[in-house]
Amino acid sequence: MTTNRNYAAPMLVVGCVLFGLGSLIVKFVPVGGYAIAFWRLLIASFIFYGLMKWKKQTFPKNRKALWFGIFSGIFLAFDLAFWHESIYAVGPGISTLLNSLQIFFLATIGFFFFAERQSKLQLLSLLLAVAGVVMITGDELQHNMAGIYGVIIGLLSAAMLAASMVMIKQVHQTEKTALFPLMFIISLSGAVALIFPSLLLNAENFYPTSWQDWGLILIYGAIMQCVAWGMIAYAIPYLSLSLTGLLLLSEPVIALVIDAFYLEKAITLWQWSGAGITLLAIYLGSLKSRH
Repeated sequence: MTTNRNYAAPMLVVGCVLFGLGSLIVKFVPVGGYAIAFWRLLIASFIFYGLMKWKKQTFPKNRKALWFGIFSGIFLAFDLAFWHESIYAVGPGISTLLNSLQIFFLATIGFFFFAERQSKLQLLSLLLAVAGVVMITGDELQHNMAGIYGVIIGLLSAAMLAASMVMIKQVHQTEKTALFPLMFIISLSGAVALIFPSLLLNAENFYPTSWQDWGLILIYGAIMQCVAWGMIAYAIPYLSLSLTGLLLLSEPVIALVIDAFYLEKAITLWQWSGAGITLLAIYLGSLKSRH
């Protein structure tokens, strides 16, 4: 158990990095935001079902645990769909930064529902994280006020992401559940939840238009959902919700690097300073947790 806890934080960060890289696929594949989330979750459900059968793992027997897993999938489905919509509206960098504001939701839920009390150092790390995200996003928002829809739906995606993670924590508190059955439940329930919204809102761009796009969506489902989200789901039970939120802030920093060096977007010194403060907040939060 101690070994698992030691690996949980690094595993969560690696999962976040892979998760954030998926924004590039979303940006360049001409499929609707709800539709690409549907395909991602559907592909992942097939993969996780095969892994579950291969490892001979079983579904949770407790009905509450099963329903928590289903709700986690539904929340994740709309987190992804809203995040994709935000990417189209304001770009990968700012959409991922807005999504990272789940830290507020996780810290609040942890305080009120899981009796997670923050120490002075943890509160300082939260304040630093807030300052870092504001520094990174402030300049963006000044130049993207026309994309107010992207900002609002990006914040909604953060709330959905936090809710999905809380449900995963509830699954493990109700019944210890193997990873592959849990991820199959999450992926399949999320795909089912998105069938009608995808057909309704993305009727004209529901299907990929080329084999290359199909290949990128396959990678999106296999790597970003199976590997990245699987690592995140594995790590969550071993970490507090507040620390989980802090570590997830590594994702927007990666998004900033992608914007700067791959998409050749101009990043100000003020924004890089915000990224540095965010990383400092992550370090302080994880340091307290290990202690």
